[in-house]
Amino acid sequence: MSEQPKARTTEGVVQGCRRQGHAVFRGIPYAQPPVGALRFAAPAPPHRWEGTRQAVEFGPVVPLSLPIDVPPQGTDWLTLDVGTPDPGAAGLPVLVWIPVGGYLSAVSSDPMYDPAALAEAGVVVVTINCRVGAEGFAFLDDAPPNRGFLDQIAALEWVQRNIAAFGGDPGRVTVGGLSAGAGSVAALLTMKSARGLFRRAIAHSVPGLYSTPALAREVTAAFAERLGAAAPTAEALRDIDPWHLAAELTSFNAGLHAHRESWGRLTETGTALCPVVDGEVLPETPWTALTGARASGTELLVGHARDEFRYFSVMSGRHGTFTEEDARAALELLAPPPDGARAYRAAFPQAGPEELVETVYSDALFRMPSQKLAEANAAAGGTSYLFELCWTAPVLGGILGACHSLDLPLAFGTLDSPVGTQLIGEEPTPEAVALSRELQETWVRFVTTGDAGWPAHRPDGHLTRVLDAESKTLPYPEQASRQIWEGHFPAPFDHS
Repeated sequence: MSEQPKARTTEGVVQGCRRQGHAVFRGIPYAQPPVGALRFAAPAPPHRWEGTRQAVEFGPVVPLSLPIDVPPQGTDWLTLDVGTPDPGAAGLPVLVWIPVGGYLSAVSSDPMYDPAALAEAGVVVVTINCRVGAEGFAFLDDAPPNRGFLDQIAALEWVQRNIAAFGGDPGRVTVGGLSAGAGSVAALLTMKSARGLFRRAIAHSVPGLYSTPALAREVTAAFAERLGAAAPTAEALRDIDPWHLAAELTSFNAGLHAHRESWGRLTETGTALCPVVDGEVLPETPWTALTGARASGTELLVGHARDEFRYFSVMSGRHGTFTEEDARAALELLAPPPDGARAYRAAFPQAGPEELVETVYSDALFRMPSQKLAEANAAAGGTSYLFELCWTAPVLGGILGACHSLDLPLAFGTLDSPVGTQLIGEEPTPEAVALSRELQETWVRFVTTGDAGWPAHRPDGHLTRVLDAESKTLPYPEQASRQIWEGHFPAPFDHS
């Protein structure tokens, strides 16, 4: 029996295990547990240890603000996992994956992120846990803002210090994420403290979830009042159990619509406590920073699904029930002012309420932020490769369409994971397997060379890789929506 793999980090030696032809190291701390005096503080450097630390079990799950029952597992939340083809190798490309969803969850142990397929292709995969929800993003008067982003930077600093010990090249790091993970990537592109920590970026379904300090302060104050806290401060919240705090945020998010008149667009997201454009940690939104040349472009693979909002409408039971009143409210709240609502009706004259709701939600929440990030990155001197997933999920008679998050099990090759089977089925079709292979090969090529395999985005062409049963490179498919949003960037949420 071969000896289990070891790696010497700057904090101490870790011992992992061998699995499916590659080495896996789990639950490695990149910062101290953010509890006690360190709760709501910036991440503190990890402690060193003597001897060999076992790294075969995933670290504890961070407190999640989701309507699911996850029991507390400990407080050493700020850990990461490494899957590597060979710890003894050198110069391998590295993908650092940020598994954040809705700024409410971050579960590196999700089987959807199994690194086996990518490691087999020669990539070192790092998946991180970081603070989310109130722990990571409540805007507190006596604590640093955007602590979840600060955690991500601490993890990327750990990668720079240590990834060579796992066979990776610290000069060839790609940071990636989907949904709020992609929003995190977009923020990292523009944060001074993240400069030099990665070379390339992958962003699937970028959201525009950012708040102004004024709105964030008011929302956090309302949340603190709900908890019976004396003030929206770390001092007032520090003694509340983290998992109780997360559960209370779940309930608070469920009632956001009651605040529509004062909190406006934020109430449509289901995420009350999102990143804040605070002027320091996050100086401005990624789109304005890049287009204004206050951040440098990079090699960026970015895109979205065709039917982004369908997953949420089906899973909430709303699909097929949207009324003209729903369409009018969605257009008034989410279409770009001042004429966006009229422009949508003119661009889609045959669309009924259902199509209008799905189109404007898909555009405002994911499609336009993604497309505009490609444009902004190119304007800042970077190279952007744009894609749209148009392959229909085969489950439920195809009702999900090409929905949000469908691309993730395809890219990781984890079609048999719980999310993979939910969206693709128990027995993947040859079509699904072929598309999964194509997306994996795209990722591997990109993290290795910086080239996605199709022409880069240009202002005069908007060429896009349309991922389908037969993928093609075409002009951007959502031209009508792109034209409606011309000159409009995703703006931070503010008072209505």
